Amino acid sequence: MNEQLPTSDLKEYGIMSEDNTFSKRLSNKDIENFLKGHAMIADNGKDRLIFLLTDNNTRLNVNLYQRDKTIDEIVKQSQKKIVYSQLNELTNSKSIDIEKKAFIYDQKTQQVTEYDLLKDTEKIAQVVAEKKDIQESNRFKNELLKLKGYLQDKIDKFPEIGKEITNNLNIVSKTISTIDDATPNESQSQKQQQSKLRLDVNDDDLYQDANRHREREEQQEQEQHRHRGFRR
Repeated sequence: MNEQLPTSDLKEYGIMSEDNTFSKRLSNKDIENFLKGHAMIADNGKDRLIFLLTDNNTRLNVNLYQRDKTIDEIVKQSQKKIVYSQLNELTNSKSIDIEKKAFIYDQKTQQVTEYDLLKDTEKIAQVVAEKKDIQESNRFKNELLKLKGYLQDKIDKFPEIGKEITNNLNIVSKTISTIDDATPNESQSQKQQQSKLRLDVNDDDLYQDANRHREREEQQEQEQHRHRGFRR
């Protein structure tokens, strides 16, 4: 099988060694999947290379992406919150693969998992909902709104692939609606705050305590006035 492989290209990217064997950094499972047509991903700093064998494993297809954060930054930040990162493809401007990623840290396994904002939107939404954090929900919604804007621009530029982009737009819009239904809006938050304030004002014990405190102060002032008048 190795005789058919594009060995020169594979060596150029470090996938194969000079002796025509696969890199020792790859597991047997990685190699097996690669030869079966699965993509191989290599991250280095902000760059991501995706390798794919085509034409009966005789040709190596390479796509180059660049993200807005380094992989080290993402791993570090994801321990505190969900990290969103945009991957810009530098190889093919007409690609409809929306490379918007979410990186989620699992406290139990202490591992960071990468999710695609489109393909894994339900999983991300579930994680966000479990956090019960309005700020986290709003961050997720903002990322989806950015993605929606990107898709809308894409459909205008490439109407020939409009059907697939429209399907993606529907997924994003549905998820945004779900977030809106599950997240208290600003008006509801203000009502909750006003309700708390009214409880404080209408609390009889608090109100009476404050009155008693003022009455004591007034009595003390009157006593002081009487004492001062007596000394004169």
